[in-house]
Amino acid sequence: MSLFRSGGIAPYVKDFFNSRKNLAGKVVVDIPAGSGKMSRVLRDLGAAVEPYDLYPEFFKVEGLTCRFADLETKLPIPDNHADYVLFQEGMEHLPDQLRPLREFNRILKKGGRLVLTTPNPSCLRARLSHLFLESYLVSRLPINETSAIRFLDKKENRYYFGHIFFIGAQKLRILGRTAGFRIAEIHPNKFSKFSLLLGIFYPVLFLFNLWAYARSRQRRSENDPVRTRKILREVFWLNLHPRVLFAKKLFF
Repeated sequence: MSLFRSGGIAPYVKDFFNSRKNLAGKVVVDIPAGSGKMSRVLRDLGAAVEPYDLYPEFFKVEGLTCRFADLETKLPIPDNHADYVLFQEGMEHLPDQLRPLREFNRILKKGGRLVLTTPNPSCLRARLSHLFLESYLVSRLPINETSAIRFLDKKENRYYFGHIFFIGAQKLRILGRTAGFRIAEIHPNKFSKFSLLLGIFYPVLFLFNLWAYARSRQRRSENDPVRTRKILREVFWLNLHPRVLFAKKLFF
């Protein structure tokens, strides 16, 4: 699998589900389902896919029905229901990012998996861009009125936001832990060539994080030392993970 192939995150998500050997009959909640491209893939793999979206009228997969769901409210899905939740490219649109994670934890069965993707503001390209422009992309000015709002839903009298609520790996981790999740794996996806070029500074980044890790351990030594060391190691590891520093998307 090429880490420079064309296309967005969808081929990598498809590869992930293709690698699941026990997907047949598994309940997979696809939210937001959009036009239904991934729902179709999941159905073809034998999953019992259940698509949901804020605008189900955009869903275009024959034989499947997309139901309405608002990620800013309680989801119309029972507790302990799903084996997987696919949350693809939705987090960056939501002002309240903890609520959907708590809902996903509620609807997942014990041992279930949340598969989450979102643009990666933690990659080196985005970090440099934020330093100089306070923008996610090096070639663009910060989010503004021309890009922050996709459209006004006049029927519901609400805005549908664009990519305004970018979330980095560390914030995503702590919100996930707060909602009851842990990171099982960081999956591969398309690498940023510019981020790879900035990788020449990796030794400096490593030493700076090592220094910060040591300082954090000293300051928090009065708490449970075993638990503290475990958490700090995870945070340290996440800050230096190649798929965080160099990939265009966070794929947890």
